Amino acid sequence: MQNAMMPNWLMQRANLTPERPAFETDGDIISFRMLWEQVYELAGKLASLGIRKNDHVALLSGNSLDLVRFFHALMAIGAVGVPLNTRLSIEEQVWEIEDSKASWLIFDDKNHLFNSAANEPRLFHRISISQVKRQSHSEVKLQAEFSLDAPCTMIYTSGTTGKPKGVVLTFGNHWWSAAGSALNLGLTETDKWYCCVPLFHVSGLSLLMKNVIYGMPVVLAKKFDPHEANQMICKNGVTMISVVANMLRRMLDDLGTASYPDAFRCMLLGGGPAPLPLLQRSRQKKIPVYQTYGLTETASQMVTLPPEFMFSKLGSAGKPLFHGEIRIIKEDRVADPGEAGEIQVRGMNVSPGYWNHPETADRTFSGGWLRTGDIGYLDTDDFLYVLDRRDDLIISGGENVYPAEIESVLLAFPDVEEAGVIGVKDEQWGEVPFAFVHMKPERTVSEKDILDFCQKKLARYQLPVGIQFTGLLPRNASRKLLRRKLVDRLPKEFSAQK
Repeated sequence: MQNAMMPNWLMQRANLTPERPAFETDGDIISFRMLWEQVYELAGKLASLGIRKNDHVALLSGNSLDLVRFFHALMAIGAVGVPLNTRLSIEEQVWEIEDSKASWLIFDDKNHLFNSAANEPRLFHRISISQVKRQSHSEVKLQAEFSLDAPCTMIYTSGTTGKPKGVVLTFGNHWWSAAGSALNLGLTETDKWYCCVPLFHVSGLSLLMKNVIYGMPVVLAKKFDPHEANQMICKNGVTMISVVANMLRRMLDDLGTASYPDAFRCMLLGGGPAPLPLLQRSRQKKIPVYQTYGLTETASQMVTLPPEFMFSKLGSAGKPLFHGEIRIIKEDRVADPGEAGEIQVRGMNVSPGYWNHPETADRTFSGGWLRTGDIGYLDTDDFLYVLDRRDDLIISGGENVYPAEIESVLLAFPDVEEAGVIGVKDEQWGEVPFAFVHMKPERTVSEKDILDFCQKKLARYQLPVGIQFTGLLPRNASRKLLRRKLVDRLPKEFSAQK
């Protein structure tokens, strides 16, 4: 059977709506026609370097229109873009480049260290974005059509646990992710999405795909700033934004007593279980928070809470996108409603597997189902509630303790800015929870104050055995809490279980 084909997305969008705004950034507006013309020119410059169809090309850059153009130019050539996390060390970035078998690294001027670092021979060429722009243009036959089965991008997992793995995402994965999201969230002529998440992360990259598939303008920010994000919503007509809990909390703090305009219709909240106090604050301000659950392996969203259940199912991540399926597995059987187990998903947005890790792929992508490693349950109405990562689960005296539940209670304490919980060894119970908190400025409370507060809301086996007051908690580029790095902050008298 012949692979399903589609017209080149940007080429088709530039033909359908050439003068429609594509991106806004730094006060500049670029149309889809202009974007396609720039991508066409850039593709010729990449071809002059010898980059060809099926080549893997690593991209190291902050959010910029240049990075957008490089993604599309590689797609037009038929090469696979491998975006790198700008926050990693050079050694970690080099590892991902070499693991991906990338032939080229293209980096922006902020990553100039690659010009002089690691001078020993490498298996890849490296060149700056400014150097690519000075290249001559070579004629190249661009991909007028995309095969939905062909690899489009390779994104390395964030590495919250273990070594990162290259997740291969096909054109079909990206297409069905965008289509499923539109069927769920809807699409209007006035929609404008604010992108303040990194384009090297699947959340940001998915917006680049939605941009051309929907014909929807995207306001591209270099980095997240809560005040700027609020200004874009209140004064620049932004109707949709993707955030994680930490970003939403900072936006609410900045918003103060003000409110968002009625035209703002979607605060897409991902990145793990959301603390209930945060959802309750959003509800009080009538902010349209759409909780969602997704992974790099699902090309972003997999489950999203429909708008009509926003309040009646507060805390749920919702139901699968239209083309997706979900199940909960406990001890090799399908769990009953309300019974916690591993979340497994399948659908046309799910990656075909990991690059260069066939054994891991065979374990993770089993029988057509993706084993997510996350723990959750379905209620009697089949709504998903995500509890935590399986690797972060604390088993105390035979009881399952979910760090996210304890963190939610800690965040309800008025003076706590951030909270993180890990398991520590205990002779009697095996494991017990230990908490780290970062306090709001100029707020001082005692460990006893917080534990007394928690004792009213948690079971005894959930109560932290200690609380460490600390600075800002470690997070990855997508602002997810890195619990494994909290181990380094443990007091000497405690020992981490994992």
